[in-house]
Amino acid sequence: MYRMVPPAQSPALTAQLRKGVLEYCVMALLQRDERYAFDLVRELAGMDGMVISEGTIYPMLARMRRDGSVETTWRESPSGPPRRYYRLSSEGRKALLGFKKEWSRFRDAVDRVIDEEARDG
Repeated sequence: MYRMVPPAQSPALTAQLRKGVLEYCVMALLQRDERYAFDLVRELAGMDGMVISEGTIYPMLARMRRDGSVETTWRESPSGPPRRYYRLSSEGRKALLGFKKEWSRFRDAVDRVIDEEARDG
């Protein structure tokens, strides 16, 4: 069965692509330094194609905490209630390393298919 694929700038296509990698993008940001959730939202929102909301990040971070991918600490905030800061755990580092290897392999395979199709097309 063949299916029409929406144009590359389609929000639905971008959302589908983002859905599979968002957790690992968060892990990559947390490997550099610990952050609180809104800081992650702000940084990701500033990247083309990575539109994200607090309604997405909080449940994902809660699941990552339960899964052991991230660890948290509470800190006082100079501008309001205490904030929960997230940092990548050793399990999260292992998961991110595995993703990086798989992502490179997967990305290269997709690029080969697309490049070959462009040459043949």
